[in-house]
Amino acid sequence: MSIKVSMHNWMRPEPIEHTIKRLARLGYDGIEISGEPQSFDAGEVRGLLDKHGLECWGAVTLMTVGRDLLDQDPYVRMGSVQYVKDCLTFVSELGGRIVTVVPSTVGKTVPMATPAEEWGWAVEALKRCQEHAERVGVRIALEPLNRFETYFLNRCEQALALAEEVGGDCGVALDAFHMNIEESDLLGAIRAAGDRLADFHVADNNRMPPGYGALDWDAIVRELVGIGYDGHMTVEFVASVDRSIISDRTEIGDASEAGGGVAMEKFLRDHSTGAVPESYYDRYAADSVNRLRAALAANSAPTI
Repeated sequence: MSIKVSMHNWMRPEPIEHTIKRLARLGYDGIEISGEPQSFDAGEVRGLLDKHGLECWGAVTLMTVGRDLLDQDPYVRMGSVQYVKDCLTFVSELGGRIVTVVPSTVGKTVPMATPAEEWGWAVEALKRCQEHAERVGVRIALEPLNRFETYFLNRCEQALALAEEVGGDCGVALDAFHMNIEESDLLGAIRAAGDRLADFHVADNNRMPPGYGALDWDAIVRELVGIGYDGHMTVEFVASVDRSIISDRTEIGDASEAGGGVAMEKFLRDHSTGAVPESYYDRYAADSVNRLRAALAANSAPTI
């Protein structure tokens, strides 16, 4: 199997049909859908994907306030386990293969207990999630984030250690943006992940589309091909609004205009994401898939 290109949709709250049409028009292979099962009708989404020739690669958990697999409150952990299970079931219904799991609340940077206690809670919770993942045929991918968004998992080696304790086929999801901050050797981390690598998120060092920053995407693709990765590279740029006088944009949006409710508005604000004008978002999405296609064409071994 060859590496395919997908895109997240959490960065831009909009009707899922609009997102799917954009991805099909721009030449994407699939979507890694927002982990909000209650917001979608699985049958409707699968029908739209089939209609437009796309696949569901998987989903990403959105660990907003109240979702935390290592919270000191056992009831919060219980509810968070159920949330991850719901995401796994949702992806299974869409015919997807992975769910990217961030174990703790995004933006939580102060521990609630000792490292040993929190690690134990995470392992216990994820083992229960892993059991469900195996039942529904979807793989969990644990994602480390940068230190400014979480203190729990920041590097590939930490995620690998947690995946090993969880057991089964539990894997890791690596994100080039976070890796650029935390890894001393980004390419070496990809090699270390090996067959535990279940997902790969794409944004440049400035969290803009690939090619808009300083990362070497040809080298990254070569490394992914070298370890035999056969999943998707999932575009996840976070295009912040330039409110300065040097901006060339003719309109400025705001996170509150994008919809999705108070929790999503806060999530978007925390990630410096506003309602970027449609023309710019389209261009960023197009440039992303084109840059990745070029890197894949130049650095993938020919199929025999």
